[in-house]
Amino acid sequence: MSLTAEHLRAGHRPDIPVLDDVGIEIPRGRTIGLTGPSGAGKTTLARVCALLHRPWSGRVSVDGAVVSGRAEAPPETRRAIAMLFQSPRQSTSPRLTLERIVTEPLLIARVPRRQRSDVVHAAAARVGLTADLLTRRPHQVSDGQLQRACLARALVQRPRYLICDEMTAMLDPATTAAVVAVLREETRTGLGVLAVSHDHALLRAWADDVVELPVNAGARTP
Repeated sequence: MSLTAEHLRAGHRPDIPVLDDVGIEIPRGRTIGLTGPSGAGKTTLARVCALLHRPWSGRVSVDGAVVSGRAEAPPETRRAIAMLFQSPRQSTSPRLTLERIVTEPLLIARVPRRQRSDVVHAAAARVGLTADLLTRRPHQVSDGQLQRACLARALVQRPRYLICDEMTAMLDPATTAAVVAVLREETRTGLGVLAVSHDHALLRAWADDVVELPVNAGARTP
């Protein structure tokens, strides 16, 4: 059981690929680190794996089921993959409280109101968010606290795979250690994690395997 990308060719400008015949496999219950120089296409590969960016060619499969993009994927497949971004402020609404941010996947899944509060507060406690922090909005908390809320949001979705794109880049060492500890616990219960980072020391300590993505020659073509 794995999230697999094969023979990917993808980019953002016509005829200039960022990824050219690239593949990666994220098995359930393991953390795969992804690193490489700027411009290598790490974020593009992460977004393709998260079904947020459609490749020009190649394929992505989730536990053996081939999917061409998020819009075409059935709801169960979309819920199977969650993503944590580098900037939590760009991936949350400034108008919502942290509790409402964590609740979002449950609202989409139409979980009954009486069940949502217990799930949200349990997830918040796991990532180190206290009840008073849940009442605050993004501008009232630190980047680390907001990223913890984003992690809790991902966990209540109960994904089979989590894509982490430089999620620790804006965090202090203590918060990084706490977040990674939670994700290690999740991998022991079957979560597959793709951890994208420039921090080689972090990946050596965290990931089961590390993939080095080279710069594609096409990405340097003017």
